[in-house]
Amino acid sequence: MTGQFTPSPLLRLQDISKAFAGVQALREVSFELFPGEVHALVGENGAGKSTLIRITTGALTPDSGSIEVAGRRFDCLRPAESRLLGISCVYQQPALFPDLTIAENLGLRLEPFFFGIIQLRARRLRAQELLRRIGTEIEPQTLVRDLSMAQQQLVEIACAVGSKARILIMDEPTASLTRHEQQLLYRLVEDLRGQGTGIIYVSHRLDEILALSNRITVLRDGRNVATSKTSEMTEASLVRLMVGRQLVPDPAPLVAETFDACETQSGPKQGVQAPDNPAVLSVQNLGCSSSGISGITMDLRAGEIFGLAGLVGAGRTELARTLFGITPSDEGHLWMEGRPLTIRSPESAIAHRIAYVPEDRTRHGIILELPVAQNITMAIHRRLFRSTWLRTRPERALAMEQIRALGVRPPDPDAPAYSLSGGNQQKVSVARWLAADPKVLILDEPTQGVDIGAKNEIHSLVRRFAGNGMAVLLISSDLPELLTLSDRIGVMRAGRLVSTLPGRTPAHQVMALAFSQASPD
Repeated sequence: MTGQFTPSPLLRLQDISKAFAGVQALREVSFELFPGEVHALVGENGAGKSTLIRITTGALTPDSGSIEVAGRRFDCLRPAESRLLGISCVYQQPALFPDLTIAENLGLRLEPFFFGIIQLRARRLRAQELLRRIGTEIEPQTLVRDLSMAQQQLVEIACAVGSKARILIMDEPTASLTRHEQQLLYRLVEDLRGQGTGIIYVSHRLDEILALSNRITVLRDGRNVATSKTSEMTEASLVRLMVGRQLVPDPAPLVAETFDACETQSGPKQGVQAPDNPAVLSVQNLGCSSSGISGITMDLRAGEIFGLAGLVGAGRTELARTLFGITPSDEGHLWMEGRPLTIRSPESAIAHRIAYVPEDRTRHGIILELPVAQNITMAIHRRLFRSTWLRTRPERALAMEQIRALGVRPPDPDAPAYSLSGGNQQKVSVARWLAADPKVLILDEPTQGVDIGAKNEIHSLVRRFAGNGMAVLLISSDLPELLTLSDRIGVMRAGRLVSTLPGRTPAHQVMALAFSQASPD
């Protein structure tokens, strides 16, 4: 992309350093953002991206360095001050009030604080207009707790647009979105750029980084290792700069595929041919009125990766929550290895060796205040107790094994989970089930917000689970990922499983079914 920048930057960070408990998160990092520029910030999880963002928004105070906003110099910013300066951030994990409506959440963030009467109709109409501007028709009176993770992300984007920010930070904005919604977001980015907004764009999807940005800054181990025009970068050069080495095997087939490349995928890559394997979990006419799914009939087979495709609101996460007992079914039947099964709670699901890695890791996947070790061993805590005493040495050994296997950084089992980057929190959420030995593993967006190396590792783990005979239900909005990993693909629409396809099905046929179009010849 090209852009005409004025000599004066909107934002200048100069020699920013920050340490946490002796761990150096940032080391003299400098960064500039100009009006009308999309400046991408990339790096592996733990490279320092989140810390730099939080310093920019005023959530953290740098140990040294300076911040300039439109020529005004600050040693640090406070959150309220940052907002007044026109800095807004769409965080990877939405920060919305679950028991308020979309309109109320937007009103709290965008309306001025003064004593008077709230114009409820005007608030609702404004929320409706902002939602339409970003390309979604969600009803403004919907409670946030009833929204999917992707819908919450869209509300956050609508809020940022409504704030008329001069500096907009987007932290993994497409992580939960379908391809259609991603395209709407890309058009919005172009509109904002044309209006002179400076955008800091953080993403692990290198194809969209190369397509959207004007410049790219690469962080590694808390340092700025490169800032360059996007036209001078390739995916291969970015990977080398981010990891400081060449990944083996080459991650391109797994994590750098474009949507069009999926049209020529030769089929599933895992070594287990599952179609003739016995069904571990069978579902017949399953329905849950409270979550809007109905008539679900499917088999999850030993050694199989069954992918679930569909648009936001299609019912994929709702099905996962029903199978795990969070929202129990009120119609239909389940069988585990041919025996009738009733699941009324997560405890019941776990007792029958069904595991669930949820989409929203901070609300349901991990407990942020607990140490990494306790988060990792939480699903098997009962095995670690002797009488009333927790055996801390085996717990620590198990945690360290998973920390090393998934490359959690920093490799400290005693570190609180909230101190980890988003991608490392996701690794801990996945690691919880490695020692639980489930027969059925439900993965809801397992690589959302995860860097290239970690994504490669998680893909390998998913294949290993299936290779060991586990039945894996994989929910992903990343269609290349779904087509690459799945033996079979189920397409959901409006709470129903409308088709089950072979893993080698072309991407355009999958999307045609998801959009309720006739499948192309």
